[in-house]
Amino acid sequence: MARIRANGIDMAYEAFGPRDGVPLLLIHGFIQQLIAWPEEFIDGLAKAGLRVICFDNRDVGLTQKWDGQIPDPAAVITAVRAGRKPEVPYFLSDMAADAAGLLDALRIDSAHICGVSMGGMIAQLVALEHPEKARSLIAIFSTTSDAGLPPSSTEAHLALTTPSPAHDRASVIAHTLKGRRAYASTAFAIDEEKAAAVIERAYGRCYYPEGALRHWAAILAATPRGERLKALKLPALVLHGSADTLLPSAHGRQLAECISGAQYHEIAGWGHDMPLSVIPLLHGFMLPFVEKVEAVRKGAAT
Repeated sequence: MARIRANGIDMAYEAFGPRDGVPLLLIHGFIQQLIAWPEEFIDGLAKAGLRVICFDNRDVGLTQKWDGQIPDPAAVITAVRAGRKPEVPYFLSDMAADAAGLLDALRIDSAHICGVSMGGMIAQLVALEHPEKARSLIAIFSTTSDAGLPPSSTEAHLALTTPSPAHDRASVIAHTLKGRRAYASTAFAIDEEKAAAVIERAYGRCYYPEGALRHWAAILAATPRGERLKALKLPALVLHGSADTLLPSAHGRQLAECISGAQYHEIAGWGHDMPLSVIPLLHGFMLPFVEKVEAVRKGAAT
């Protein structure tokens, strides 16, 4: 793990694969640390020759924190419904600026931008607000945040937003595992022993529940992106699962429909998670997509 100053904040990141490989920036979701990316997912991308960069978002892991700035989610919702700018410590656009700033700090002119869930929302904003940094957009079980899309199931919503009743290691691991079952895949089994080990590692690396309040506020404060995405001139790949109860598959389909020429692939029985057995399918969509985008770029440059 390395540290760097980017967009005016201290960020933790890691890079994998050949230094001269095609750059791919991975942006994780709600309160997830960079170590939550499955090793098998990163390894497959790196072995294919990509330079894979992942990082801790602000307020997560070993990146800078916004200690003590506690938002009021109810007030954020009220402001959004009234058409007012909510008072939050930061917005998803600020997190997109972090991602773009990391590429600048690493002296990477542009990269393929891949985000999952909230990270997919941030990736959309990198493409929209920092287009010079994005070679393509890859959105995995994400959303435009547009009105009218189906909500999460009650069980999945509560699983994501209910904090652990106790903060000792064992309680946090048990609570997190239980919650993830609410939006897990139906066709791909999770190795719960391995998942528990990753959660335990994240707990030891940096257990920081306060950051979840600010991440959640940033999501609630997000401006819908569908109309803006209709003007996006960028290769896009959208991957979603039919069994996603947190962001039902209609979110992924609508996201792809908003971006001209976007590829959409819906995986049967896939939920809002990354079981090891789904990773080869993800590689099977992502690697040819990146290869094609790179071939077009090279052709345009000659």
